[in-house]
Amino acid sequence: MITIQQLIGFIRTDPVNLSIKAKLLAVLASFSAILIVAWITHTSSFNTTTPMLVASMGASAVLLFIVPNSPLSQPWPLVGGHMLSATVGIICAQFIPDTIWAAACAAGFSILVMLLLRCLHPPGAATALTPVLAGVPIVSLGYDFVLMPVGLNVLVILGMAIIFNRWLLGNNYPLIPQVDDKTARDSEQLTGISDNDLKQALKNMDTFMDVSLEDLSKLLTDAEKNSFKRFKGNITCADIMTRNVQAVEYGTEVEEAWTIMQKDHLKAMPVIDRSRRVIGIITWADFFKFVDLNAYQSFQDNFLAFIRRTPDISTNKPESVGHIMSTKITVLPETTHIVELVPLMSAKGIRQIPIVNAENRLVGMVYQSQLCTALYDEQLASIVKNQS
Repeated sequence: MITIQQLIGFIRTDPVNLSIKAKLLAVLASFSAILIVAWITHTSSFNTTTPMLVASMGASAVLLFIVPNSPLSQPWPLVGGHMLSATVGIICAQFIPDTIWAAACAAGFSILVMLLLRCLHPPGAATALTPVLAGVPIVSLGYDFVLMPVGLNVLVILGMAIIFNRWLLGNNYPLIPQVDDKTARDSEQLTGISDNDLKQALKNMDTFMDVSLEDLSKLLTDAEKNSFKRFKGNITCADIMTRNVQAVEYGTEVEEAWTIMQKDHLKAMPVIDRSRRVIGIITWADFFKFVDLNAYQSFQDNFLAFIRRTPDISTNKPESVGHIMSTKITVLPETTHIVELVPLMSAKGIRQIPIVNAENRLVGMVYQSQLCTALYDEQLASIVKNQS
């Protein structure tokens, strides 16, 4: 027996987890997209009897601009779902005289075709019904109906979906499947759940989940991070980093930088500008990659020749740190929770990360060993607490 409170709960439940701003932007995008689709189709049609818009485009707008990450909203379901269903609808309208049977067959067979060809798009079933219910005005168009207006409607609204989602709504549309996706790798590192594990779990459910594999991986990763923060507390990079780290500037001579690294037993040093903002990083590998290993001299002679300053006016070898440093560098704020370091240092293999303050000025470095120590100490403390 459903209670009054449960009925109220149904009404209060928001089917889309969007902010007021996001909802208003989605409404604006839907309004603009349908307006543009109708205008382009109307101006492109040479036949006044051709409808300028298929009603099912309104339902597609809801999917494309409200739930763009849904598997049902991707380009192939949109294009294939509408155009294949339109073809099925025309066939049913032409060869089945009874409207009731024609409507049932149009809806049923269009869904079957979309399922078989992996392009399920719910508004497609409505497109299939259009020729059956509209009668002679649409049936008389024959298979031209598939191209005009359905085909043109679909192509225009797809273009609008890509433009509006990327530039107005801030969504990554369309979702492009990645073989080596970063989110999936991060999820596996934090949760122990691989991409194949998720696929198998979804397959075992034998029911449709309106969420992409990428979003599900991100959801699990975020949940694990939040769980870690809740149990371990707010341990930030500032709590475990090494302060007063040695750094060099762009114009620092190669030999001087090498001397500093040797003296302080460093494997890497951040490169900063005069405001102490990080512009790069230099590691041992950056020195060795410029040494000519094919020369007749020994490695030591070649290396010394490289790092020493050239006394001549011109030279063809790098002379300053800025010429050999790596500019592809990950920098994190000092307020970053240490759980964010796990995928960076485990999946990406980053051994050290420069830490900056609110003004983006270098304040420290976090090394792999420090992260391992912090995680081990917290785990040990948790075990002791549970045993006591």
